[in-house]
Amino acid sequence: MDARLLVSLSGITPKALYRCTELAVELDDRGVPLSMLFTPRAGDGAAAATEWMRTRAGRGDEVLLHGYDHRVTPSHHAVRLRRKAEFAALPAHEARLRLIAASAALERAGLRAEGFAPPRWLVSRGTLDALRERGFSLCADLSAVRDLRSDSVHRARVQGFGSATGTETVRCFALVLSAARTARRGGLVRLGVDAADLERPGRRQAFLDAVDAALEAGAAGTTYAGALTAARPPASAAP
Repeated sequence: MDARLLVSLSGITPKALYRCTELAVELDDRGVPLSMLFTPRAGDGAAAATEWMRTRAGRGDEVLLHGYDHRVTPSHHAVRLRRKAEFAALPAHEARLRLIAASAALERAGLRAEGFAPPRWLVSRGTLDALRERGFSLCADLSAVRDLRSDSVHRARVQGFGSATGTETVRCFALVLSAARTARRGGLVRLGVDAADLERPGRRQAFLDAVDAALEAGAAGTTYAGALTAARPPASAAP
């Protein structure tokens, strides 16, 4: 598969809309669509944020469901003890209940999502089972993009400031370097940013530099759904 560039944005709240819009315009100028992460019980469930997301989706961007309520500790005992991310260790039945509630909230917001990006990019096997039952086509976790229809797994780690280590300068440099290296190898370049990071000029510029580095190395911007469609083998011609 040719190199593909996937850019995701989380933390889309009314307070952060100005920076989100700035990023979207920069990506439009580069011909790169945006994958927007939606959490119903967070600030991105507010009217101004959902209206912005609906407008962007109508122009070719993508919505990914990003959990249900990150603030509530899941009831499963193992999760409660470790206070992990919302869908990191849920059994299928608990994941199913949260997905039903999240899907209903998504519909009320006038948004559609066939893909799921779990909070902190961590997902349990039970959640994957529940996603298939609920008709989701893909799950983007920390280390892979999973095609839930064909059960194929495309290994690619999401890169962002939350996963980097070292000083701020080192973290920014590493992001740009990783994007360029992955693109040159013909892989999936997954760049993820939280709207809060866009408030920091150094991180904002480094993120755009990483986008540019991937494009210059030959990656083509697309959505998560678009990347999976490109990776699927063509259907056999009818006799």
